[in-house]
Amino acid sequence: MVRSIKNPKKAKRKNKKGDESSSSSSIPSMPTKVWQPGVDKLGEEEELDCDPTAYNSLHAFHIGWPCLSFDVVRDSLGLLRTDFPHTVYFVAGTQAEKPDWNSIGIFKVSNVSGKQRELVPSKTTAGDSDMDTDNSDSDEDSEDEEEGGSATPVLQLRKVAHRGCINRIRAMTQNPHICASWSDAGYVQIWDFSTHLNALAESETEVPRGASSVFNQAPLFNFKGHKDEGYAIDWSPRVAGRLVTGDCKNCIHLWEPTSGATWNVDATPFTGHTASVEDLQDARLGKSPAIYFKAHNADVNVISWNRLASVMLASGSDDGTFSIRDLRLLSPKSQEEDKSLVAHFQYHKHPITSIEWSPHEASTLSVSSSDNQLTIWDLSLEKDEEEEAEFKAKTKEQVNAPADLPPQLLFVHQGQKDLKELHWHAQIPGMIVSTASDGFNILMPSNIQSTLPSEGV
Repeated sequence: MVRSIKNPKKAKRKNKKGDESSSSSSIPSMPTKVWQPGVDKLGEEEELDCDPTAYNSLHAFHIGWPCLSFDVVRDSLGLLRTDFPHTVYFVAGTQAEKPDWNSIGIFKVSNVSGKQRELVPSKTTAGDSDMDTDNSDSDEDSEDEEEGGSATPVLQLRKVAHRGCINRIRAMTQNPHICASWSDAGYVQIWDFSTHLNALAESETEVPRGASSVFNQAPLFNFKGHKDEGYAIDWSPRVAGRLVTGDCKNCIHLWEPTSGATWNVDATPFTGHTASVEDLQDARLGKSPAIYFKAHNADVNVISWNRLASVMLASGSDDGTFSIRDLRLLSPKSQEEDKSLVAHFQYHKHPITSIEWSPHEASTLSVSSSDNQLTIWDLSLEKDEEEEAEFKAKTKEQVNAPADLPPQLLFVHQGQKDLKELHWHAQIPGMIVSTASDGFNILMPSNIQSTLPSEGV
């Protein structure tokens, strides 16, 4: 984000009447400055503007009512896609004003454009420098050549009627057309959206959101055994069809798939919690906790298990903090000192609403908060005072970064109101999708450089 004057003419027009310097043609444009979240305050005549150069791709869209939860649907377009334009599929559940107005949206966003980049940076020749590269006369031409697709994505949407708001929705990893949804009415449903996904895959025509038909479809399975509504739900990455669901009354139920499109839900819940189960991931052995520990001083809202480094667990709290733990260092006795804490961040000042490790970089994760910020962190980064001093010496303006700004903070994305959930795209390195009360964002920060090798390397 950069800060600028809302109305430079109004701000600068302080000369006496008749003074030639007061003419609009002589009013200089006001320079923009980088705005530091949590540090700078906006003046009365200032506003925040997005700096498009900070992104390889940035698009916003909405499907009608706000969505508290969504999920990325895996597709057959390629396991690792790097060339623009991109096509992505999602499922999302609405938060409508009336229960009967809700629906589950199955949608496709195609022609997602952006700036191409190399997976492995090309080697510079001797004598070349970063400054020389940045000042190249061919910058404008290369930028045009690197642009993939037009600037307008195409949104295609199909809706399935759903009574009540959808607290959370998840697509099965192994069979992504099968989705599970948590309703605020207190039940969990399993859906087969293969017909809708196939129809979207075959169509290239955008349908106006207001004209989208709402299909009446019966769920494959409906479980009403929870004592209350809930938010926690997760498909097993190891066993296709296995599901765990947790409610606001401390109960966790394990679902096992049976022959056909049915599930056997264990009537005896897992025990261990004494209050609401806000989030969960995967089920291992037994119905009692193998270990327990105090993760935060306030409610734990979200957790994320690192799929690339399975010993690492991230958790986000209602007090705005999030922590990283090494599960190998957890003690089976809760009264012993907690040595598992690898990192604890207090950057956000409002509740953490979503947290997720990158599927492509083991040290990278993204966090969203009620402070309207989505942040990206790289735990492998450390403060380098010499490099920082060199950078400040090269810049014309002094960078007054706060002393306690974590060096692991890689990127800050703003512009959405009341952020609720984020997901990395497992098949498109560097892509993050987020939902908020004012719609969705698809973003690819320019400084998220994946180290995946290109073909033939």
